[in-house]
Amino acid sequence: MNWNFAEGNWKQFKGKVKAQWGKLSDDQLDAIAGQRIELAGKIQEAYGVTTDEAEQQIKRFEDLHRESPPEHLS
Repeated sequence: MNWNFAEGNWKQFKGKVKAQWGKLSDDQLDAIAGQRIELAGKIQEAYGVTTDEAEQQIKRFEDLHRESPPEHLS
């Protein structure tokens, strides 16, 4: 998964994030705005996990959503 793509298309992408981490509020998702570091911090806060665990969860999420941006955006 390309985080630059996710950040640039956050409004469309955040539904996938919300599906994965349902405890994150819409306000938190808006604050994250596609920034990976912000996502990790919000996961830590919402789920009470360590930095390493949050990073592992994000890595698994990236692996599940390995998709290329649409051709007209690449």
